[in-house]
Amino acid sequence: MTDTARYERSDFQTDQEVRWCPGCGDYTILASVQTYLASLDIDREKHVFVSGIGCSSRFPYYMNTYGMHTVHGRAPAIATGIATANPDLTVWVITGDGDGLSIGGNHLIHALRRNVNLNIILFNNQIYGLTKGQYSPTSEVGKRTKTSPLGSIDRPFNPVSLALGAEAAFVARTLDMDRNHTIDMLRQMHEHDGAGLLEIYQNCNVFNDKAFIDLTDKSTRDTNRIWLEDGKPIIFGPNDEFGVVVDNIGAKIVEVSQVGADAIHVHRADDPNPSVAFALSRISQGPYGPTPLGVFRNVKVPSYGKVLEQQIAAAQTDKGAGDMAKLIRSRGTWTVDA
Repeated sequence: MTDTARYERSDFQTDQEVRWCPGCGDYTILASVQTYLASLDIDREKHVFVSGIGCSSRFPYYMNTYGMHTVHGRAPAIATGIATANPDLTVWVITGDGDGLSIGGNHLIHALRRNVNLNIILFNNQIYGLTKGQYSPTSEVGKRTKTSPLGSIDRPFNPVSLALGAEAAFVARTLDMDRNHTIDMLRQMHEHDGAGLLEIYQNCNVFNDKAFIDLTDKSTRDTNRIWLEDGKPIIFGPNDEFGVVVDNIGAKIVEVSQVGADAIHVHRADDPNPSVAFALSRISQGPYGPTPLGVFRNVKVPSYGKVLEQQIAAAQTDKGAGDMAKLIRSRGTWTVDA
C-alpha cells in the first residue's frame, strides 16, 4: 500500500465479530481481500460482496461495503443482476466448493461463459464445513466422512478445469496462507474486464485439516508448487530441476536436465485457445504432489455488460424511446374466451 492510499485495511473491517473456527484459512483470505481493497482508489460504496451458503458465505458481514448473503448456490445469479444493472459497481462473489460446485454449479458455469463482470472467489477446503464434515464435490475418492463412511466413490471436480471448460476468460489458483500471492491474484482478476474465477485452497482445520500439506509443509512445498508466471518457462523444484512440457497429448512433468531448457513450455496466460491452460490444470487432479498455482488464463473477451449496453444504445438510436404499452399489445397476445 502506498503512502497516498485513501484507505487502510481497518476501513474495510466491520463491527461484527468474525465467527470462524480458530485457525480457519478464511481469516487469512479475509485479511488479504481487505488489504487489497484498501490499496485501491475506489469508494467503499462501489464494492458489493455477494455470497451463498457456507462458512465462506459469512464474508459480507465482515466487509465494510455493500453486500448480500443470498441463498444456496445462487450468488452468481444475483450478482449478475447487480453487475448488469449498475456497471459502475465492483461485484465480488464469495462461494465455496459445496455452494459453488454442487447446488450452484449451473449458475457458476453460466456466469463464466457469459463473461459477466464478476470477481468470483471460490474457497476450496474439499469438505462441507458449515454442516459439519460431509464430503463435497472436490473431496478425493476414498474420503471417509459422515456421509461416506466407507469412502467416497464420487470422482471430484477440478474447479480450474471446470472453469476452463466453460471458457472462462480469467482463471487462477492460490493458497490461503500465501497472502502476497493471493493479493496478486486478486489484483489480476479485478483488473480483468469480465468474469474471473480465483480458486483458493483453504484449510479447514476442524473437518479436513492438512488437506493441502503437500503444498504448505516446508519439507515438500518447494517440490510441489508449480508457479505459473506469464511469459516465463514453467520450471519448479528446490533447484529448478523440474519443468513442464506440453505436446499434443497434454502437459507432463519432466526433468530439465533430460529434455533441455528449450523444451520447457513458456506459459502464455493470454493464449486465446484454452486447451493448453486446460492441459496445465490436469497436471494434478487436486493438491497432491506437483500442483500449478497462479493465473492459468487471462484473455480479453467483451464482457456481458458492455455488449448489453451496446445493444441498448443501438436499439435507442434506431427506434428512439421505447413504448411499453405498445410492446405489451404487440404480437404474441391472445384472447381467452370466458
